[in-house]
Amino acid sequence: MNRMPTTLTVDEISLRIASLFLKDPVMQAVGVRGELSELKKHSSGHVYFTLLGKESRISCALFKSYASYVPEWPRNGDEVVAEGAVSVYAPRGGYQLLVKRLVPLGKGAADRARLELMARLEAEGLFSPHLKRPFPAYPDRVAVVTSQTGAALRDVLAVASKRMPSCELVIIPSIVQGYEAPAAIAEALGRIGSVEGAECAMLVRGGGSRDDLSPFDDERVVRAVRNSPVPLVTGVGHEIDETLADLAADLHAPTPSAAAERIFPDRRDILRLLDHRLASSRAALELDMSKKLRSIDALLSRSARVLEKDIMARNASLHLSSSMLLSAVERALSESRERLASDAASLDGLSPLKAFDRGYIVCEKEGVPVLRAAELSTKDEVRLRFRDGDADAKIRSSTLRAVSQGYVADS
Repeated sequence: MNRMPTTLTVDEISLRIASLFLKDPVMQAVGVRGELSELKKHSSGHVYFTLLGKESRISCALFKSYASYVPEWPRNGDEVVAEGAVSVYAPRGGYQLLVKRLVPLGKGAADRARLELMARLEAEGLFSPHLKRPFPAYPDRVAVVTSQTGAALRDVLAVASKRMPSCELVIIPSIVQGYEAPAAIAEALGRIGSVEGAECAMLVRGGGSRDDLSPFDDERVVRAVRNSPVPLVTGVGHEIDETLADLAADLHAPTPSAAAERIFPDRRDILRLLDHRLASSRAALELDMSKKLRSIDALLSRSARVLEKDIMARNASLHLSSSMLLSAVERALSESRERLASDAASLDGLSPLKAFDRGYIVCEKEGVPVLRAAELSTKDEVRLRFRDGDADAKIRSSTLRAVSQGYVADS
């Protein structure tokens, strides 16, 4: 038996179709990639355009409240990603995309968007040299925003362990490439303030093409860099190209390793500085004693009977000053020796050979150290390095343990 069709008004049909879009979470937060066409800016401030696919098109509306973020750069023919929600436009009986954000994809559109954003942020004073903050000479804790699996993190850890192993690094993981990277990087930068005791921060990523740098030209990332609660250095892996995030940072370097070298002082420089200060203290003491001795000789050249009491008083003052100066130097020398001994003990404790003495070994796969069990597969051949030699082994099985997104690594 055929079911009688339900009779609805045109408005009721439109409402039912609109409810289908509202119930679909993908349709309410979607990025649509296509070519801009029929771009029109209405006197009201709203922008209307069409996104073209190979065999279809979709009407789009960018209302005034969102259009102010992309006022000039879009042109017909630009390839973009439009972020927004799909809805029904009942007066015309069609569907449309209500756009909240446009992201340029083609080089021409990306370059125009970057230059326009740079001019706007520069007019705000976001890149002013007066906003740049100094970095601590000897940081104890540094926050690092980067990919957990990228080469940039390995470079930073290597430089930090070599130059200043006493500094603690707190890794804030984030993807640093692709369409979703800007939101992820901005969120990670916002977490710097929750790292207790952080004195400065780093935003780093490895090398790649100029297109790979587009997340660091995103307004959200640029503002998050400038809003960092502690001084921040960028190192995004390019010798020539400079991103807007670089301009907003307190300091920027061409590579992650260079950024780390600007944060962490070389311990050899610290030891040389201590030696210089010790030599300067000795020289100052000797000069002061020499001046006082010359003063005594001058006094002795006068009449002994007239100046005898004065000479005795000055001589006593000299001995007291000398005793105090020598005591102060001895205390300074003793404190310096203790600090040097403590640093030497810390360095000795960080030596890989100490780890061998405690029974640890180094596991290498194809000559590369294995840092996690996830890097190993059954039947992988590895080399085990002991203190007194090496041994080859084959993996029979591995067990993974869950880890959190962020972790703390002592350099």
